[in-house]
Amino acid sequence: MVNKMNITVSVNGQKRVADVEPRLLLVHFLRENLSLTGTHIGCDTSNCGACTILLNGKAVKSCTMFAVQADGKQVTTVEGLAKNGKLHPIQEGFWEKHGLQCGFCTPGMMMAGVALLQKNPNPTEEEIRRGISGNLCRCTGYVKIVESIQYAAEKLRETQQQRVEVPAR
Repeated sequence: MVNKMNITVSVNGQKRVADVEPRLLLVHFLRENLSLTGTHIGCDTSNCGACTILLNGKAVKSCTMFAVQADGKQVTTVEGLAKNGKLHPIQEGFWEKHGLQCGFCTPGMMMAGVALLQKNPNPTEEEIRRGISGNLCRCTGYVKIVESIQYAAEKLRETQQQRVEVPAR
């Protein structure tokens, strides 16, 4: 019998405490223990990026790390992007610009896009393509995915500009 380890992880802003086997992959913890099935399992080798999540704000492939490695950290999954019933600009971008076909890669693409836009709010097309290069889509030519991320970048910049223009009281 394997000894379980107690972990505490903030997932989408909610504190989660669990006893897990040390060998449990983070992707399985999210999907099976927390029922957050938006994080997909694709290749189990970190090649496809379908399992991409944010760990302390950085894009990581959750199929390549153990749940115990997330102890004390903040995890954001695709389910955590929308706030107060309002889509995140990346989700809105994929909707408006038709950035998906079958949808299997979409959550990972969105998370990679969010991580990119947090580091670079005004990326070029080449920088977007480089930023999502660890995520594979077998359905599209990536054009609509790139356009979706460009849309999100523009929306985020507009939101930031509106905050700057609001006079202090």
